[in-house]
Amino acid sequence: QVQLVESGGGLVQAGGSLRLSCAASGRTFSSRAMGWFRQAPEKEREFVAAINWSGGNTYYSDSVKGRFTISRDNSKNTVYLQMNSLKPEDTAVYYCAGTPRGDYVPAYGMDYWGKGTLVTVSS
Repeated sequence: QVQLVESGGGLVQAGGSLRLSCAASGRTFSSRAMGWFRQAPEKEREFVAAINWSGGNTYYSDSVKGRFTISRDNSKNTVYLQMNSLKPEDTAVYYCAGTPRGDYVPAYGMDYWGKGTLVTVSS
């Protein structure tokens, strides 16, 4: 069973930066695609970014492209989300997610989820 634990959330002013981390348990992390999703108050959860098993393929939503960067360190079983130029509309609970598949396929979704970390961006 894979467990995902997010960290790094907090309060930041608009224009600032945060880096989220997601630590994964298990020995198969390096073969799994990982991703970040977010859910703002009274809104549905939405895709933010994903990365394939090697880090060679990355995917972003249009709303964060050019501002956020997803990366991974397979030696540490950790995936990161570097968030720059933050906006108040980025305020949400951010969830780490994973799948046994080596690459992210939106139609198949994700199979494992963390409990989330809150990011609040003040104006």
